[in-house]
Amino acid sequence: MKNPILRDQRFMKHALFLAKKALLQDEIPVGAVLTLDNHIIGEGYNHSIAQCDPSAHAEILTLRQAGQKQQNYRLLNTTLYVTLEPCLMCFGALMHARVKRLVFGALDAKFGSITNYFDKLNLNIFNHKLEWEGGCLANDCSMLLKEFFLTKRKQTNDYTDTKTLI
Repeated sequence: MKNPILRDQRFMKHALFLAKKALLQDEIPVGAVLTLDNHIIGEGYNHSIAQCDPSAHAEILTLRQAGQKQQNYRLLNTTLYVTLEPCLMCFGALMHARVKRLVFGALDAKFGSITNYFDKLNLNIFNHKLEWEGGCLANDCSMLLKEFFLTKRKQTNDYTDTKTLI
């Protein structure tokens, strides 16, 4: 696909599809897709709750799958599409894997490593430079997360209200 904006939107839509799979499993709805030469080589969505694994983020699972497929822990010349700005753990994994480019949807004001720390980190210590872009289909990505957390809060409040009645 020659138009880079349309290409990014196409892969982000697939990441959103994966995020919705996470939502159906009552996981935080984050999906990720890793591409090489405009072909998907890895994909995943959050499984932290189901796997009782704090590292089972969409990005990490996607990198693991791609590494197995490529038979290499270095994922050179790849682009990661993820519906939520990566946390510091996932940023570190992207750097170790040598992912070339990151495209994310929703900003993460609390834990996002790119917009919160990227400028503050002394990135000259790394021998790898990560290109990044935020805000691809940001509204769709944000709405999915907002709806998930609103539902969770409502369930918590409903439970609390019921307990106080007993």
